[in-house]
Amino acid sequence: MCLKKKKTATPPPAAPAPLPRTPLPAPPEADPDGMNGLALAYIGDAVYELLARGYIVSRYGGNVQAMHEKTVAFSNAAFQAYAAEKLLPELTEAEAAAFKRGRNAHPGHVPKNKTQAQYHAATGLEALFGRLYLLHDEARMRGLFQKIVSFSEEFEHEKRSKTEKTEKREKI
Repeated sequence: MCLKKKKTATPPPAAPAPLPRTPLPAPPEADPDGMNGLALAYIGDAVYELLARGYIVSRYGGNVQAMHEKTVAFSNAAFQAYAAEKLLPELTEAEAAAFKRGRNAHPGHVPKNKTQAQYHAATGLEALFGRLYLLHDEARMRGLFQKIVSFSEEFEHEKRSKTEKTEKREKI
């Protein structure tokens, strides 16, 4: 008599943890719609980084290596460009305008392992976060960041798939 082992179903991936209520400093009084794209991106980069680090600490706790790897993954221009592309249809007209101002700005340099398009889209995403921060629209900023968190697993899956395809081609 042969007994078959029951296959256990793989549990579904855990839903992203809710964003922690990381306190953000009060924004300066400024007209974000009158600022150039690089100025918005400058402030937005810091705000985005704070939101990312708050989320990562809440999710990965004391594992410093995991926190560092995730921080790099969230701040990576390729991921930010991917997230921006996914968010663009959901943006209001004014938000899309801030994104485009940041995207079309000319920072003068591009990191060596990113494309110019990725770097410009990442700058646009940071400009969007800068605008929302300066408008004191924390709810919208956190809502968009929560969506970005949900894109991270999808992005990693696509990245792995591309790597596997490249490796298969190299073997042939």
